[in-house]
Amino acid sequence: MRKLLLFLGLIVFSLSASAQGLGYYKVYIPKEGMSADEIMRIMYNNKYSLFAHDYQQTGKVFYIDKSGFTRKRIWKRMRITKAGENGISYKDIVAFTYPTELKGLAVLTWTYVDPKREQDEWLWLPSLKKVRKISASQNDDAFLGSDFTVEEVSTRRFEDETYKLLGEKGFVGYTLQQTGEVKFKGKPCFVVECRPVRSHWYYSKRVVWVDKETGGEIFEEYYDKTDKLFKTLFREWAWTAAGGKKYVTQLSLECKDLRTGHRTTILMKDTKYDQGISEQNFTVKALMRSRW
Repeated sequence: MRKLLLFLGLIVFSLSASAQGLGYYKVYIPKEGMSADEIMRIMYNNKYSLFAHDYQQTGKVFYIDKSGFTRKRIWKRMRITKAGENGISYKDIVAFTYPTELKGLAVLTWTYVDPKREQDEWLWLPSLKKVRKISASQNDDAFLGSDFTVEEVSTRRFEDETYKLLGEKGFVGYTLQQTGEVKFKGKPCFVVECRPVRSHWYYSKRVVWVDKETGGEIFEEYYDKTDKLFKTLFREWAWTAAGGKKYVTQLSLECKDLRTGHRTTILMKDTKYDQGISEQNFTVKALMRSRW
């Protein structure tokens, strides 16, 4: 019986890996001649750190309005890769640790291998001592009050869009407003057009610049139904060493809403991989008990 269960487990893992198109716990980078689908599969593998068993990171979050008024938050993020076990690809949690009045506010997400199965997502509201289940129709809502949507931070998957390779170009560069630094000027990139599978979604298409070196999406342009640019999203990626391995890591993000003049900037630090994080941290009960 034990051998039979082990055999079935290997079949499940094999199916999960093939469903993703990539194996778990491996680092991939895009190569010349790849299709748009192949490039974007690698991008998602890196975005959700599926190359590692687990991941954790701290981020300083700045909410800046049109006048320049700034609110600061600090969040902690943890993720554990399940690699198809029980049908789950990965589990992810983001929680505020500062300021005091928001401490403990958190979002827990379970993402499944089957692309037809919607993610399970829960929002913990410590001030109300209440958990609210988030539905897929709410993925275009603001993520914890930021200029990012829920989808952009934690729920968008490869299967949510169709892809077209527009070409290969050197990136024009991006000035991170929080620091004034110019990032990735001249960086060789694949340029991919992404259109949502959902009808009447909050964008009609986005144009994504994927870094050839890391496979990370470094810049996104969002267009509405009239083909007007209304939002941009920058992500800084770099190689980091951990446990004798090299992993692709997000260092900063900046989202600008061109309609309101608002922006949200996230500066990451203290990235750690393969720390042996317990899966017990990724349950609704743990969400309610956490003190952060």
